[in-house]
Amino acid sequence: MEENTAPVVPAYAVTSTETAPPLAPDAAPGRARRRRTTLFLVGGVTALALCIGGGGVALGVGIAAADNVAAISALEQRASDTYGSAQSGTFQPTSPFGGSSGTGTGTGTATSTSTTATAATDAQKLGVVTILSDLYYSETSQAAGTGIVLTSSGQILTNNHVVEGATSIEVTVESTGETYRAEVVGTDATDDIAVLQLETSSGKAVSGLTAASLDDDTLAFGDAITSVGNAEGMGDLVAAAGTVTALDENITVGNEGTGTSESLTGLIQIDADVVSGDSGGPLVDAEGEVAGVVTAASSGTADITGFAIPIATAMTIAEQILAGDESGNVSIGAPAFLGVQLATTQGTAGVTLGGAIAGTPAASAGLVAGDVITDMDGVTITATDTLSASDVLSAAIAAHEVGDSVTLGYTTAAGVASTVVVTLMAGPAA
Repeated sequence: MEENTAPVVPAYAVTSTETAPPLAPDAAPGRARRRRTTLFLVGGVTALALCIGGGGVALGVGIAAADNVAAISALEQRASDTYGSAQSGTFQPTSPFGGSSGTGTGTGTATSTSTTATAATDAQKLGVVTILSDLYYSETSQAAGTGIVLTSSGQILTNNHVVEGATSIEVTVESTGETYRAEVVGTDATDDIAVLQLETSSGKAVSGLTAASLDDDTLAFGDAITSVGNAEGMGDLVAAAGTVTALDENITVGNEGTGTSESLTGLIQIDADVVSGDSGGPLVDAEGEVAGVVTAASSGTADITGFAIPIATAMTIAEQILAGDESGNVSIGAPAFLGVQLATTQGTAGVTLGGAIAGTPAASAGLVAGDVITDMDGVTITATDTLSASDVLSAAIAAHEVGDSVTLGYTTAAGVASTVVVTLMAGPAA
């Protein structure tokens, strides 16, 4: 593969009504203004970000809408328990893996050409949805992306990073304009796939949706394709035509701050104009069938290189999720959640709280800033050689299911020891 020196970007959106610059004008036929999160080249090959880009903070597991605190949940804590304040608004999230740099390998060419993006046609809207999620119990922090209708009863395929951290999800079927709420059926964070289930506002089952037509062939180098997505998170589908420029691409997205990284393998490389908000949307072949799930893209130059998960790969994972098979990298349903927030300063014995998120078990139990959780179900919460005390607490919660009751031992800021029984609730999507 030839060396490509263009930095690269993600494909879904987070905006702010208070601090973030405005997004591109609504209903614009092209994509003149892009807000991107740029990654850098590593080892002389293209660095990659997921298709979520621009302007927002990096979203980590357990972030809460409070300054200098983090929420403890059963979600995997990537590397740090402190995330800083959550920004308000709707943002194209940065890399779901906290990406700062990455590499790509595969077969084909690394070159790309500028392509044209236009408003999606009625035919291109069939089987495609736009997704808007509230994040981490914040009423002003949201993420936007795209999804693919799998069944007439409202099962939706998308990227995990589109819904990661979501505490409520709104989905609009673009061919009809109908809006539904959605629950996460399951996720595969490693392979960046999630399945949602739509329901009406009253919780009733959905029926009669037009499902996308899935490709049963294999794309080849040079094939014509079109990316269809919720460009810049504006809620209007945009189609970007291009070609397949490489197959079986492997990309690594790394976090310079934590030294961790995550990889996606076997991707389709394309030269279509993929931008923030397109994540989770369909990569359509010349026959109008879905050949892939748009996931990542380059940024910073006029020429854009996009990446998509092959639909066969995505559907293998989706079928495992729909079967309820929680093995390998798949998680089913929502994780158990306590709802405490971490103080910025932590010791090794116990977890010092910065507060409790309203409406969660922690808040209902009366836990407040300054309390120190010392044990759970009689097991002491203390740091080990490899885990912080908050990691230990998170792992203890992770061992439980939604609806389980646990007994917490804690000490108040005044030094009074106490216990409380709490029932764990469903937390943000993993």
